[in-house]
Amino acid sequence: MQGLKIYNGKIITPAGIINNGSVLITGDTIAAVGENNIEAGNVVAIDAKELYVSPGFIDIHVHGGGGHDFMDNSVEAFLTIAETHARYGTTAMWPTSLTSNKEGILQTLETYEAAKDKNTNGAQFMGMHLEGPYFAMNQRGAQDPRYIRNPDPEEYKDILAHSSSIKRWSAAPELKGAIEFGKYIRTKGILPAMAHTDAIYEEAYEAFKAGYSLATHLYSAMSGVTRRNAYRYAGVIEAAFLTDDMDVEIIADGAHLPAPLLKLVYKIKGAGRTALITDAMRAAGMPEGESVLGNINDGMKVIVEDGVAKLPDRTSFAGSVATADRLVRTMINMAELPLEKAIQMITATPARIMGLHDKKGTLEAGKDADIVLFDKDIRIEMTIIKGKMVYRRNEKK
Repeated sequence: MQGLKIYNGKIITPAGIINNGSVLITGDTIAAVGENNIEAGNVVAIDAKELYVSPGFIDIHVHGGGGHDFMDNSVEAFLTIAETHARYGTTAMWPTSLTSNKEGILQTLETYEAAKDKNTNGAQFMGMHLEGPYFAMNQRGAQDPRYIRNPDPEEYKDILAHSSSIKRWSAAPELKGAIEFGKYIRTKGILPAMAHTDAIYEEAYEAFKAGYSLATHLYSAMSGVTRRNAYRYAGVIEAAFLTDDMDVEIIADGAHLPAPLLKLVYKIKGAGRTALITDAMRAAGMPEGESVLGNINDGMKVIVEDGVAKLPDRTSFAGSVATADRLVRTMINMAELPLEKAIQMITATPARIMGLHDKKGTLEAGKDADIVLFDKDIRIEMTIIKGKMVYRRNEKK
């Protein structure tokens, strides 16, 4: 297979930015990263024209885009979502479900299996993230209340028996049976995450010790300081901040969290413990207006305005319409982070959280050739996934 060389770029590496650097790709793997123009024969050479050359963006929590949702349960939906987000720099993603009945969850998992090998032009599918149905009703946000329930060992063991594609499962750790649930899925190599939860600090910390090492969309649908019979209790937010080894993810679309909270998360957790996520629903990459959260036939009606999806009565956000490039821009412009730190939060950090840091997340020899090129405004010019160019801006289709 002919190789690929990207030269004359600003290469973003763990050690810093290499100006006028180059990346050599052989097959689907990075062969070398270096200063100046690496000498190589029989390669397709791409002049980066001083654009930034970055590891591909990794989205560990995404529901849809391009007019489709993973809960539509069609192969077309899965492929369209993957191709839509690749245009915005995402090279790897974990398709995420919404709260549903057992049959709906199994159908989504079956559709994932049918779609994953056909996904040759979009962001790679790295496994499924089940968000729900084991949530606190009071923190449901836009999750469908019809399907919210406590963990049922018979149910979740049967779901796991049907599919080996689940890599992460978000649940409220204070629910009856949730600690046992977290411990059990850990034995199956699945990451338990705290989400849509009313837990107090003590419950959250117990869950952390049981394996819940990630806080799903920090601040969103999550307990903070509360009062019970005049006494104050810390919540999951405080537990995430106080537990050094707990990872967090944030929806950095500029709407879900204002600048002071973005800065606070970074100040306490740092780039190494904070992953940027889109949490995007079907309207990502689409014009604003009416849309549907979840399955196109029986999902919840929402309205997209001001760059975010909302319930029709505007009492709650209903998922974001962000793309990965927007997350990086938000952290640079609103949180005032250096470019390298913002990139770390959407590349190396999510790769580590999901156990793929040996193959993805940084531009180093031996790792997967997942690469994006963008300008100073984080406008994506090119997306390369495992050595294959899947998107080039202004290229005629």
